[in-house]
Amino acid sequence: MAGKKQFDVDIALDAAMVQFWRAGYADTSLDDLSRATGLNRSSLYSSFGDKDSLYLRCLDRYSVRYGDRYERALSFGAPGEPLRAVRAFFEVTLQRIADPDVPDGCLVAQTAMATPVLSPAIAARAIEAVGLQRARLRIALSTAELAEGDAENYATHITAVNQSLAVMSRVGASRKQLIAIVDISVSALSQALRSRG
Repeated sequence: MAGKKQFDVDIALDAAMVQFWRAGYADTSLDDLSRATGLNRSSLYSSFGDKDSLYLRCLDRYSVRYGDRYERALSFGAPGEPLRAVRAFFEVTLQRIADPDVPDGCLVAQTAMATPVLSPAIAARAIEAVGLQRARLRIALSTAELAEGDAENYATHITAVNQSLAVMSRVGASRKQLIAIVDISVSALSQALRSRG
């Protein structure tokens, strides 16, 4: 239509996602979002709704983008090679952390840590995203020869370690330090698998 500005929704969502990821929900203003996306406030509201609605869309976008990568990584080694699958899973996180085009850390981890001050809808979405990551790991580990309940316990542990990698990267941990964290978790899983052999 003449006189109506057109824009690429995906590009705008990516820009908003990176802004939220870099600064966090509370420290991102509508002016920040307007600058990041190139859209004025009225265009932001008419296209995406309020700040909570936009954040939820960005969180969903992030979860799908990286969730698909985790899914592929876990199917890479599973069912016969759980250690390979878990290492590939961690590699998704390490690659994201090393990517110069995105902020340090993890939007889901950052959101989960801020749940006490976020709306119930955003808090629920973050909890859901962490739960989905744990469920993916549990499925990948369910075929491993682990003691009863250990697949669930290791899925919870690996999820926690994965989220901590994002936090550690935000506070300046080196790639070498992050890999050491991964190696310790994979080694613990390897020992558990050997003890069942």
